[in-house]
Amino acid sequence: MNNQFLTAATAEGLSDQEIKAALKASLDSLGELKKVLIIPPDITRLNAHAGPITCMLWDLLPDAEIDIMPALGTHMPMTKEEVDFMFPGLPFERFLEHDWRNDIVKIGEVPADFVSEVSEERMQQSIDVELNKRILDPSYDLIISVGQVVPHEVVGMANYSKNLFVGCGGNSMINSSHYLGALYGMERMMGRENTPVRAVFDYAEEHFIKDLPVMYILTVTTTDRNDIVHVQSLALGRERELFSKSCVESQKHNLIFLDEPIKKAVVYLKPEEFRTTWVGNKSIYRMRMAMADEGELIILAPGVHKFGEDDGNDVLIAKYGYVGYQRVAELVAKNDDLKAGLGVAAHLIHGSSEGRFSITYAPGHMTKEQIESVNFNYMPYEEAAAKYNPAVLVDGYNNVNGEKVFYVSNPALGLWAYKETFYKQI
Repeated sequence: MNNQFLTAATAEGLSDQEIKAALKASLDSLGELKKVLIIPPDITRLNAHAGPITCMLWDLLPDAEIDIMPALGTHMPMTKEEVDFMFPGLPFERFLEHDWRNDIVKIGEVPADFVSEVSEERMQQSIDVELNKRILDPSYDLIISVGQVVPHEVVGMANYSKNLFVGCGGNSMINSSHYLGALYGMERMMGRENTPVRAVFDYAEEHFIKDLPVMYILTVTTTDRNDIVHVQSLALGRERELFSKSCVESQKHNLIFLDEPIKKAVVYLKPEEFRTTWVGNKSIYRMRMAMADEGELIILAPGVHKFGEDDGNDVLIAKYGYVGYQRVAELVAKNDDLKAGLGVAAHLIHGSSEGRFSITYAPGHMTKEQIESVNFNYMPYEEAAAKYNPAVLVDGYNNVNGEKVFYVSNPALGLWAYKETFYKQI
């Protein structure tokens, strides 16, 4: 396989012509391909530039039978409208739906002693390695995993094998990896390449899927004030080193260090990308290390209409709420439904400020009673948007009626951290 790593010469990023030429070179190195499975992210990862890349791959493989299976994880299946928006021109009938509950096959197990060692004994149980059955279909000549390397709350830096083991994985790996990260400490991992969760994924990659015909396509992206995506680096191949190089680029472009903690932050969630608190809580995850004690985080969420992407997870979130590490640990110990849904338990921890700062949600399609029932403050969206107008505010500090407000137009693009907080969390 032809491994490639490209970086952009300017802030404008790599051109689509450069990206397509690199894709062609990698595909040509593999010889004739009759049947290909492409695994891009879903619409909650719009900034990965995976939509255009998937369309390019389709054009470059005119003679191959191509299936496309978005790496949903536990997210809602993509609608035809969403597919048409993210992958314009591609036939909807070629898209497969990943069912994390029913379409998975166990292919191995990460042993308990390994999990215990990498987690400093915070988790002492084995983790089943499960994949969607289609990835194991021997009729595929090539499996192309496309995704963005960016700071991430569960694994440290997103993508590479995470796109398979979580995006196309099953209950055990999804739930256990999320809870492992929560137990180890989100702030100790975000923005870092090597973490306990990444070690688990690396173990699974080396022991259970190294013989599968996988090619990774990894992007590092930024956006400008016009919300245009710029690809700063592109990696193509299988080697772990490609992920390491991508992490360095992402840390350069997607880590935003601040000289002082933020007392008031406003984060906007694009409605086509953020429809639930499950995904929308990136506004909390990615801001936690930037917020001052006793600060205030306001989340403008015009598209948010429920808690969980999965109906079962939605019920658990509504039942237990966002209550922080200590309370979640107590609830897991006492409640079998939460014990069986450790991914939700992790999510409840991640979505809490641990009492350090207040969180106010301004959703477009949820009631005051719903929002307050899970321990957030509530503000009507119209009121919040009138006071903190996303059409007027710019990323960074703004003066809003004499008030100093830090604005983030899309929390999926990076990690914001007060320098001292980030470097203390080791």
